[in-house]
Amino acid sequence: MQTTEKQVRIANGTYRNITVKDVVFPLVKDYKQGKTGNFITVDGSAVPGFPDRSIRVKVVDKSEFDYMEDGENVVTGEAAQPETDEQIIDRLRERFSILEDMTYAACDGVVRGMVVTGPPGVGKSFGVEAVLKDAGIMKKLSNDSLRRFGVEKGAATPIGLYQLLYDYSADGSVLVLDDCDSVLYDELSLNLLKAALDSGKKRTLSWRSESRALANNGVPDQFDFKGSIIFITNVKFERTRGKLKDHLDAIMSRCHYLDLTLDTMRDKFLRCKQIVADGMLNEYKFSDEDKTDLMDYIYTNKNKLREMSLRMVLKIADLKKMNATKWKSYAESTCMKRA
Repeated sequence: MQTTEKQVRIANGTYRNITVKDVVFPLVKDYKQGKTGNFITVDGSAVPGFPDRSIRVKVVDKSEFDYMEDGENVVTGEAAQPETDEQIIDRLRERFSILEDMTYAACDGVVRGMVVTGPPGVGKSFGVEAVLKDAGIMKKLSNDSLRRFGVEKGAATPIGLYQLLYDYSADGSVLVLDDCDSVLYDELSLNLLKAALDSGKKRTLSWRSESRALANNGVPDQFDFKGSIIFITNVKFERTRGKLKDHLDAIMSRCHYLDLTLDTMRDKFLRCKQIVADGMLNEYKFSDEDKTDLMDYIYTNKNKLREMSLRMVLKIADLKKMNATKWKSYAESTCMKRA
């Protein structure tokens, strides 16, 4: 018995401002009407130039697409010109440049809150920390003892978060919550963050429960927060569901939201390639041929590696530095997923 796969031909639609015209995709979910527009969910991995996952293609109405059965009257069509490698690298450079500029603006007190989202190991934290280091040097030169710049990683309880916010409450201070995703899943913590990021002129935070820990550390039960907060996370806020979505929507409405748009394997690889070209491996003293050999190996095995990230590039570079003849064998044993 031959199975048929339902397909859809998009006669005229858009995906992230890219025109989709006469393109056939495998259908994932039928047409839906949403608050921000109408869309149909398709499998982007089946068409070159689109992400390797389910995507939503926006359409005006049902007249802009038609359903098809696999093998019958399929019009392949062409997507709008996919991005070249150079265009992707330029897009990523621009995103990370925006991240740097926005972090400086947070240090200046212009930006109160920012959410930075993207996959792990692509340099989100490095860019922010480099700006904070530079801002810290300028703070010392200006003899400003009240402003603080700091990065907090790991879990935080609500009372721990309250104390952190107090520590960074001075005007011009910046608190970076790097992969502290636990605070995003706790209602009390989220309420503290919403108060700290409020758009009003005065942002007052209170802790009305008696706490010896706060008292011992000299933290008052009420204070005004004048600093800025940067979230660095792998969580895509707009993709959350349920009760958590309402809280994260409230955070997003109070913050600048920067998605680094590293959605595909190709994006991640080109980001790694860009950073290597910018000098990430200089301390290894590799020749240009060695670097090319390493990146070609990573690209060839991109679907076998445990992850595509800058950390993975460094791991494999360590192996190549350790043993120039056996490094590929070592990488297969330590860096690749088991079959």
